[in-house]
Amino acid sequence: MLRELFVTQPIVSTTIDKKKDPIANDNGSGQAELALKQSLDAKQLVLLGIGAVVGTGIFVLTGSAAALYAGPALVISFIVASATCALAALCYAEFASMLPVSGSAYAYSYATLGEMVAWFIGWNLVLEYILGSSMVAVGWSAYFNELLHLLSNWTGFDLKLSASL
Repeated sequence: MLRELFVTQPIVSTTIDKKKDPIANDNGSGQAELALKQSLDAKQLVLLGIGAVVGTGIFVLTGSAAALYAGPALVISFIVASATCALAALCYAEFASMLPVSGSAYAYSYATLGEMVAWFIGWNLVLEYILGSSMVAVGWSAYFNELLHLLSNWTGFDLKLSASL
């Protein structure tokens, strides 16, 4: 049973009938390969990019705290972090060129390390997205509370969110 958890499965192109599936691409051999359907237009992509930039604005507070308390080591930490991000990007580029399928880290780990590791990585990705969205919610609530504070100074009313929110 333990051996079955670490069994890898090769990633192969699925051949399908193009007449039955409208999102199939012809590969020139008479058969078609399954492809993802493009569903985002330019406006949606721009809004997605703006949402990513605005959502990461919460990290400004982290940068301010690091600048106030870290001192000159802040530059070194940013260099180390950028080098680590560059290495991770190169790893993903290598994986994407070797396994040209959708599925990101789950598909890569399933093809190389097995089902159990892929399951673990998949759930870690879900937890990462949950944590990231909760951090964005905390940042937005801090921004909204600051807006209410500015409005209360302007209007004279005591506007603020309760601490439980």
